[in-house]
Order: sequence, then structure tokens, then C-alpha cells
Amino acid sequence: MRLTVRGTGTSNPCVKVCAFGLTEIPLGQHNIKDPRLDETHKLVEAKKKAYAQVEVVGDEGLVDSDCVVTTEDGFLELTFRDVDFIETRLGRDPSAEEREALLKLKGALESEKTVFEANLGEAEREALEIHGFSSNKPIVVATPGELGEPDALMVRVFRESGWICFLTVGGSENRAWPIPAGTTAWAAGGAIHTDIQKGFIRAEIISYDDFIEAGGETLAKRADKQRLEVKDYLMQDYDLTNFRFNK
Repeated sequence: MRLTVRGTGTSNPCVKVCAFGLTEIPLGQHNIKDPRLDETHKLVEAKKKAYAQVEVVGDEGLVDSDCVVTTEDGFLELTFRDVDFIETRLGRDPSAEEREALLKLKGALESEKTVFEANLGEAEREALEIHGFSSNKPIVVATPGELGEPDALMVRVFRESGWICFLTVGGSENRAWPIPAGTTAWAAGGAIHTDIQKGFIRAEIISYDDFIEAGGETLAKRADKQRLEVKDYLMQDYDLTNFRFNK
């Protein structure tokens, strides 16, 4: 049996954001109030709209978070922690491979890069993967003005931390589903339900720009803007998506 999927009643996957050294941002779940979903909701009738969400945690959630938002001082503290750790580790006679990787990483940190941004090769990262570096994830430095507007700040954090959304529209809801940039259509289906991933056939895709330019989903289809994509298609931000799959 071939099925199609639009909005579902399942809960959104949630990106975990560590608000490091910040008290201005309330902990808990925050909607990513991207205006593109608002524009979509004006053009596609649905009972409700569901934004992508992030879960904001405090300093204690740093290790398990997907990304970090902090101030300039917080950024320096995180990178200084990593430099201190490297210097301690270098004093404990690591292997030649680890020593070389640590020295390279120390140079990157002293150049105001993070562990996440450091240009390390695969072998070098493997040599260091056992260490829980504080800056080994995307870090967004918020300005004082942004701290007073947490909704807008969360949109920026989401975009700059390597996440995108795809949309399912119509029926019970218009929903934005968060996925890491570079996610395939096959994996995106699994973000909704594993049955979609297991039985994946094709993804019907309309780009967000084509959708807006045409004035809605039906008009975009009439303008031949809908594409059928295979499982290894790389999802683009705010693709309007309908999955065909076998159950």
C-alpha cells in the first residue's frame, strides 16, 4: 500500500541549546518563530501551525547539548577551559599522534577558533575524541541587544548551528521539522516516523521560494514546481515535503 504523509500528530524532534552563563533566556522549550512558517500558514489552510523547537538548558547541560549560546565572556571561558585542558594533557606524556593533534588544536584555540571550528583531519579528531572539550560544538555569541529578544535570538542560534527545517503542510497542521543540514530525504522521513524511512519511495518537494512565488501549493504544482526526489536527495531549508512510502 502506498501512503503519503503530511502533518502528523507526533511531537517535533527538539534541538538542545545550552545557554552558557546566561540568565536572560528562560530554560525549557522555545518555539523557533521563523516568519517563513507564518507566511506558509497564510497560504495553506490547516487547523494549527507547529514551529520547530529548541530546548534551552543551563550550564550543567553543556556536554549533552547540540549547540551553545553565550556572551563574549562566555565564549572566552569555554575556549580557555579547553586550552587549560590541553596544557594539562600535554604534561602527561601523550602519544606522538595525540600530542601533534593537541598542539594543532591549541594553536587554533589561541587564534580564537573553537574546537568545533579547528581544521583537524579525521585521524586527529579520532585521537582526541575521548576528551570532552567544552567548545566542540557550534557556539553563537549573542549581543547584549539580542538577549532582550529571546525569540529572535533562538531563530539565529538555530540557523547558525547547522540546523534547517522542512515543512509538511495541510490537514491538521502546518509543521516545521528540524533536521541537521545535509540530511537526506530518506533520513528526513525518519524524523517524522520510522515507517516512512523503512518504506521510502520518493519525496515530493516544492522549494519554499517556488511555493511563495506561485502563491501556494496548488499553484506551485500547476506551475510544474513540484519535484520527485530520491532517498539521497539533500534536503534544503524549508522544502515543502510530502513523502511517498510503502507500509
